[in-house]
Amino acid sequence: MAECGLLNLATCLPEKFFQYLVSIINAPIKPLLSLVKNLLSEPINLSLFVSLWAIIIYMISMFYGLLLLYSGFNFMISGYDVQKREQAKAWLRNIVIMVVLIQSSFLIYELAIEISSILTTTILSLLDKNFFLLTFDNIINIGLQLIFFFVYLLALLLTAIILIIRYVIVAVGVVFFPIAIFFYFIPPLRQYGSLILNFLGIAIFITFFDSIILIGFSKLLEIQLFSTMKILVMISAFLFIDALMFFLMFFSIIKSGMNIATKVGGVIARFT
Repeated sequence: MAECGLLNLATCLPEKFFQYLVSIINAPIKPLLSLVKNLLSEPINLSLFVSLWAIIIYMISMFYGLLLLYSGFNFMISGYDVQKREQAKAWLRNIVIMVVLIQSSFLIYELAIEISSILTTTILSLLDKNFFLLTFDNIINIGLQLIFFFVYLLALLLTAIILIIRYVIVAVGVVFFPIAIFFYFIPPLRQYGSLILNFLGIAIFITFFDSIILIGFSKLLEIQLFSTMKILVMISAFLFIDALMFFLMFFSIIKSGMNIATKVGGVIARFT
């Protein structure tokens, strides 16, 4: 925009005033937006839990010999029973796969986080940089943004809190990932392993789906009806991804827990 002068003073001063007002209103929003964006797209630092992961791997490795002995014993006593021999071979094969996956679990987990970060960053790069900032482009938007300003701040704060919880869960998850793999390859514990793996997978890749949702809501502003209520669209976008993260991450635990409880109840019922 041209600098103010005597010839355009009447139009320039109001524009400068509104620019200054917008910058003041957006000042408390920008740090929260920056925090939310970083929590969505930046890879999670796992270095703090490397030592703990190594301890877990050491503890699990103590079971390798017992499992191999059990597999070899089953193979020897299977005799000429083809079915039992095949089961023993499958058990041995699963143990080998389990050992490889557990020993490389840190790299696999880190790779999954990197892939999620790359996918999320790519999607977020398609967003208009000013999409989440307040703009005084028409009288309706001005009024709505002044009315719902604090609601928008609360929505951003709630999103930041949920993403911080997700960050902690994913960071700590590197310790539970090898345990989940170990449980998954032990038939009586498979349900518990599946529960942990599903939960960690959702927690890692949920930000990718969040970014797609944000892109979808940003496209709504291209429709004239929604362009005049920008702040309501932004509030709805953040509340929607908050509900999605809460539902997918925590509902998956509840559902899996209920399935496990049902199966345990069925086993108990057989012996009573």
